[in-house]
Amino acid sequence: MATANDVLRAKKAGGVITVAPECTVRDACRVLRDRNVGALVVFDGSRFLGIFTERDVVKRVVAEGLDPAATAVSAVMTPKVVVVRPEREIDEVEAIMKQERLRHVPVVGDGGLLGIVSIGDVTSWHADEEHQKVEYLTEYLYGRS
Repeated sequence: MATANDVLRAKKAGGVITVAPECTVRDACRVLRDRNVGALVVFDGSRFLGIFTERDVVKRVVAEGLDPAATAVSAVMTPKVVVVRPEREIDEVEAIMKQERLRHVPVVGDGGLLGIVSIGDVTSWHADEEHQKVEYLTEYLYGRS
C-alpha cells in the first residue's frame, strides 16, 4: 500500500517552502502565488511553528479586515497542526484529512519535516493508480497498451 512518503517522492515540486514568522501576509501570499502552492510552513530557523494556508488568509485576514501588508503570518497561521509519519498509508492520510477537514498535512519523520501532502496530491495519486490499473487490464485483455 502507498504511503505518505511515496506521495512526497512522486511530487514534482522539490523541498518544503517556508516563511519566517515575521513575514507579512502579503509577502507570504506572493510566495503562495509564485510557487503555485496552497500552504507554507512557518519556520523560525530552528523549529516548525505552524502552517500558513489559503484558508488562513480567507478566515483570519480578509474576513477580519486585517491589512495583509501589516500582518505577520505568525499572527494568523495555524499553530496546532496535525502531522503524519512518512510510513502512514495514504488511505489513512486521506481519512485524517476528511475527518479533520484539512487540505494540507505535513509529513514529519525522525529527521524533521519532510514535506506537505495536499488533498490534491492524494487525489492525483489515486487517479494515477487507477490509470495504471486500466493500462494493465487493457494490455492483459487485448495484448496492447
